[in-house]
Amino acid sequence: MKARWLLNLVLLVAVAGIVAFLYLRPEPVDTTPREYTVSNLVTSNFSRVAIEFPTKKPVQLEKRDGRWFLVQPYPARANEGLVRYLLAIAAATSKEKFPVAKAAQYGLDNPVLKVKLDDAEFSFGIHQPLTSEQYMSYKDGIYLVPNIYAESASLQATEFVDNHPLAPGEDIVGFDFSHLEQWENSRLNLDLVGGKWKVSAASAKPSQDELNKWYESSWNNLAAQTTEPYSPDGKTHPSLEVKLKNGKTVHFDKLQEMPELLLARPDEKILYHLPKDTGFNMMNPPVGLGK
Repeated sequence: MKARWLLNLVLLVAVAGIVAFLYLRPEPVDTTPREYTVSNLVTSNFSRVAIEFPTKKPVQLEKRDGRWFLVQPYPARANEGLVRYLLAIAAATSKEKFPVAKAAQYGLDNPVLKVKLDDAEFSFGIHQPLTSEQYMSYKDGIYLVPNIYAESASLQATEFVDNHPLAPGEDIVGFDFSHLEQWENSRLNLDLVGGKWKVSAASAKPSQDELNKWYESSWNNLAAQTTEPYSPDGKTHPSLEVKLKNGKTVHFDKLQEMPELLLARPDEKILYHLPKDTGFNMMNPPVGLGK
């Protein structure tokens, strides 16, 4: 009887210990990484971008009819891919959030860069020395975000220019090469008629396969290495006309062939730098005509 009483006492003490442990144990620590969303803004809704620097002129872009254009420091079609990087600032996330009262501590009292998306302002401060991140403030918070956001915004203005000499929708249906030196005598024109290339010179012996390969390797989705603003000098340069599906033409001045091709588009006032081999191929289609 005494043994049973002692066993019950032991069991009671054990149960009491378990209850006490469950009641008094610390709450489990949530080790799930926390992530903060910098803003709830929708990137597709923006129509204006302004990039401001302490010591150089700002860069401004705006959206018109669904396409982005550089406005300052000069007008041009914009590189849509780079603009998307800028807009992505609004969708940035961070594992850290600090109060704006610490702005000076993170270099945000004198930002190295400001990006304004419509009326929303994002300021960039110093870099975090142990990671590839940078402090950025928006409204009531300071966040650590990847360096790519500020790096994209800090590019030269020329980098924001669309490097395609022809704009989206400017579909090619022909060429007038008659104002280039090598084609002055033959007055060479090429026209795409019914899916086949027609050469203006009766004596030409073109191969459709060769002309198609030429077009694909030279003019289709043509992109320059670099661009710069262009101011027409009033001189007459060797030139060519690109005929478009909408009935219009685009005029290009050839300013130079070596050591690179410099092709200017006067209507948009942009100068395109292209490799010499690409340039030679562009202006010399295989038409089977002695020059």
